[in-house]
Amino acid sequence: MAPVVARLVSESKPYLVPGKILVKELWFEVPLDHADPNSKPIKLFARSAIEYKKPIVEPSSPETVQRPYLVFLRGGPGFGCPAPQDSPLSKYMLDRGYELLFLDQRGTGFSSPVFADTLELIGSPQEQADYLKFFRADTLVKDTEAVRLCLTKDYPPEKKKWSTFGQSFGGMMTLTYLSFAPEGLRECFITGGLAALDKGPADVYQATYRRCMERNDTYYKKFPEDIATVKQIAEKIIELGGEKGVLLPAGGFLTVQKLMTVGLNFGTHGGLDRVHNLISRMKADLDQFGVFTRFTLNELEQEGSWDIAPIYTLLHEPCWCFGPGVAGKWAAQRIGRTLDEYQWLQNGWAGPASLGDKPLYFSGEMIYPSLFETCSELIKLKETAHLLAEFDQWSPLYDIGQLAKNEVPVYAASYNDMYVDPDLARITASRIKGIKVFETNILFHNALRSKTEDVIPQLLKLRDDTID
Repeated sequence: MAPVVARLVSESKPYLVPGKILVKELWFEVPLDHADPNSKPIKLFARSAIEYKKPIVEPSSPETVQRPYLVFLRGGPGFGCPAPQDSPLSKYMLDRGYELLFLDQRGTGFSSPVFADTLELIGSPQEQADYLKFFRADTLVKDTEAVRLCLTKDYPPEKKKWSTFGQSFGGMMTLTYLSFAPEGLRECFITGGLAALDKGPADVYQATYRRCMERNDTYYKKFPEDIATVKQIAEKIIELGGEKGVLLPAGGFLTVQKLMTVGLNFGTHGGLDRVHNLISRMKADLDQFGVFTRFTLNELEQEGSWDIAPIYTLLHEPCWCFGPGVAGKWAAQRIGRTLDEYQWLQNGWAGPASLGDKPLYFSGEMIYPSLFETCSELIKLKETAHLLAEFDQWSPLYDIGQLAKNEVPVYAASYNDMYVDPDLARITASRIKGIKVFETNILFHNALRSKTEDVIPQLLKLRDDTID
């Protein structure tokens, strides 16, 4: 079957933004199911960006230049792209002659976004789950390729291919792209996204829990007073909220399990300090008032973006299900319950006092069913989440044979990563023919944003220079 070509619905007049960036807004349409071109249409939104150079003399007619495209594959899953002026790629890639494309993946940003109320329009929880099965990397790559075919239809053959830049989950998308549609790719950049090719959620969590525990140890070494403080706060949450938890401003609930998820920050630059600031604020509230203030509860409710990016939670474990026969089945909870450091995941846990002098360990990038009982947006999607967790007939995400004979240049950065285990990343890199990897233990997962100057130049060296 011939690949779908996206339909260009509209294209805005270019406008200038700070940084000498000329931006266009584009809307596309693709089918929900690429195997059925007549299925429900999905709208996709993108912004293109080129470097603007004010001419000395304005041309009498607009000049058409066909620049090579570089499309940004955003991490997540579940988050839309930044505006071009807010992306680190613009600083480094525009003056190289690329036209950047920031394409919101389906279900995110402006592209048919997924929320509880938009899913309600789809129908029952089973219908919602069936709909969301078309929102994993395999379909996102088909969308991306459909957009490429649309934008480059009038380009000469040597310019029809494009470059990709995949951060985190966007790197996983890149591996899928290289597996099933390498003919559309000129080169690929990957940061923090060399995911395991044949490890399901349970195997992945075995590795990431170890990384998470190391970061907990680092946190408590830096802030030893927080060993007692965190347990004190946990006791107070139980006292004030009982089994259901403390009511949060937007309708969610603060439980001990919900508090522990702020450890998601540990995988980022500045994450330890961010968590400590939250803990210090909670302690200050209790010391002064005996309860948590609205400001503090609001800060906690916004942590993790659980309510504003439902796809991140609903499809997180499914994005690790690499093919048929693999189901998530709440792997993070199953694996966590086997670890002494995560007793708080067990039914009938005796509470913080039972730990003695041991610290209460935070979780990392783990999705628990309790999030669908404590987050106001996710509460509405609880049944849908359980259906997705049990599903095991996922389409293949990778073709290991194709990757072994890959001919597309790939340049990757691999970090001291709590989310994408570096040991597993090293194995993945060894299975991709021709890949070049910049590996470091002094950068964390969000280095593309927080340490851009230490990442993109290294990738460009891999691209432009030789390894002797």
